[in-house]
Amino acid sequence: MAKTNTDPDQQHRENLEGASTGKGVAAWLAHRAKPYTPPWITVGATGVAGTMAWLPAHGSTGYAVGLTLGSVALTAGTAWAGKTTGVQRRLHSAVTVAAGSGWFTGVALAGWNSLTFGTFWLGGTVLALSWNVRQVMRRNPDAVQAATDTDGSLLEKVKLAGAKLRKTEVEPNRVTAELVLPAGELTNDDVSRALPNIASALDVAPTAVRYMPDPDSARRGELVVVPRDMLADVVEWEMPTNVGGSIADPLVIGRYDDGAPLQLWLPGDPQAGRNSTHLLICGMSGSGKGDGALDILTEIMGRRDVIIWLSDPKAFQDFGPLRPGLDWAVEGGAETETMVTALQAVIPARTRWLGAHGYRQWTPAAAEQQTDAAHSCQRGRACGCEGMPFLVAWFEEAANTLRFMGEDAFTGAAQEARSAGIALVVSLQRPSHDQLSTSTRASLPSALVFGLDARDEGMALPGPVLDAGAHPGAWGNRRPGYCYLVTPGVDEQRYSAPGRTWRFTGKAARVMEQLAAWAQRNGATVDPVTAKAATATVGNAYTNRHHRHDATDHDQDEDGASVYVDQDSDDGAAGRVDPEDEGLDPQAELPPVPDALDGVAFGPESAAPDFTPEEARAAMDAIVAAFEQHGVMVIGPKDVMDQATQFGRSRPWVSGEFRRLVEDGRLVPTAKAGRYRIAPAMAGV
Repeated sequence: MAKTNTDPDQQHRENLEGASTGKGVAAWLAHRAKPYTPPWITVGATGVAGTMAWLPAHGSTGYAVGLTLGSVALTAGTAWAGKTTGVQRRLHSAVTVAAGSGWFTGVALAGWNSLTFGTFWLGGTVLALSWNVRQVMRRNPDAVQAATDTDGSLLEKVKLAGAKLRKTEVEPNRVTAELVLPAGELTNDDVSRALPNIASALDVAPTAVRYMPDPDSARRGELVVVPRDMLADVVEWEMPTNVGGSIADPLVIGRYDDGAPLQLWLPGDPQAGRNSTHLLICGMSGSGKGDGALDILTEIMGRRDVIIWLSDPKAFQDFGPLRPGLDWAVEGGAETETMVTALQAVIPARTRWLGAHGYRQWTPAAAEQQTDAAHSCQRGRACGCEGMPFLVAWFEEAANTLRFMGEDAFTGAAQEARSAGIALVVSLQRPSHDQLSTSTRASLPSALVFGLDARDEGMALPGPVLDAGAHPGAWGNRRPGYCYLVTPGVDEQRYSAPGRTWRFTGKAARVMEQLAAWAQRNGATVDPVTAKAATATVGNAYTNRHHRHDATDHDQDEDGASVYVDQDSDDGAAGRVDPEDEGLDPQAELPPVPDALDGVAFGPESAAPDFTPEEARAAMDAIVAAFEQHGVMVIGPKDVMDQATQFGRSRPWVSGEFRRLVEDGRLVPTAKAGRYRIAPAMAGV
């Protein structure tokens, strides 16, 4: 089979040098004339249509008014539709439509006469020829030669001499061209290094020029130029895009610079070949990261088959209106340690359930009652088990959380969570090496990257995306909402294309409150498997999660520190809460004093009582039980030293007691050295 030549100049020469026989000349003429026939066919069709319209329209006043108004409307519509094209094309189209519709109206009302015939013959010929001339002028060999000339051309200026631009495609606000580099002289890496110079030569923004290398060639790729920044206009968030839909549907969070929707998926799709993913959100202060996080969280909360666990050390400053719609919300510190511990226990429990029901990964069908025998834990029949909704575990300002989990623990949890129907969302300001290890970063396949310090770009985006022209360091915090999105399901050519998320304003708070109320009434509830695993691991820290939130209102003092306001207080006085006491309910009744501590005054001025070893051991058990009752499920020796000192025990004794409690199964070591999880007494361990 002969190879088709794609070089336009070579094809032009072949057309000119075709067969010279009579038959060959006729075929050549027909072939060459065919592209220029549409304007003439349109003129002829207008004449036929005008003749047919004369039969019912002549002498009718109503037809006269209708045809005149229709001509004006059609002309105005053509001018409006062409506003995104060039001025010449818009004017040419409007004049053509005005002339054609005007003649059609005249002949429909007056019929054929010397005036209508003359204007049809002369006007139709001129208009058709004008479009033919426009077609001919589109091919400009001189311009092609100038663009590739070695003397002063654009590619010569940017040190890409010998490169050729082919297959140029011009769209509204986007120019795409195939770039072919000279063999053995330049590579795609040379083009990546030249992108800033190309932007300078074209006088556009640094992020307006991108290059996508051909994966099958070291010297071919697509050069994309977006001359006008279509993201400059702020678009405010109004409401989620798909309330009541599935979490498997795309989350639409903004738009790209060419107007396409900015969207991502969290669950995988076996049919589409898309893997499930975890998401990193990063951006410096003022870059719009908070609005982007709200865009994603509101989209998630509006779906029917997902529950959300969220840790926010900033005391829900941004997410406050959404808090009632969350399945579990904590504010950092010991509470976040507890949530992470529960998450690590929930992952294998969910994976076992999905495997027992025939799911290799989570799909929307897993969230419904299991009435299909193909997805049953009972052989040969439907089991009717309650479904398992998707789980999003979101960690705001996650640097401390990642350090607590440890690199190995987080990497393992992230790998297992994807098959357990869990997506991790990690949000932080700086994805630097001191905040995020390389292994941890590799566990987060997706990234939503806002403006950054240029030194952090290498940890935020993959190298090929940066080579293609992505440059979040060029924005810093000067372009709030501008971002890059790298995620499965999105065309890789989009990875280096800037987008912008929706802007949240004060009036969005009311809509967010309504969304949270909708989620409470209509959203998914936690499934028995997830609830049982979390309760068995952290006890009432999970079972009482909503009670503790409802019992107190969280506010902030002038320094931004978390405080609790007693709703029954007359004067509204608030007191600062120590980090280790976050999550405690000041309205709850104190537990009875254990017998071992009866009669002991824990005051700074009291002398240490003389406890027997048995009494001291009982006192330590009581201290651990008090932590458990107040929902603090991860502790260390330093957390109990104040109490132990009051009955005359030192740090070595406390460490020994922790070893005893580990042996008894009351404490379980966590991934972080010196931290232990309390095994709930109700779990029977």
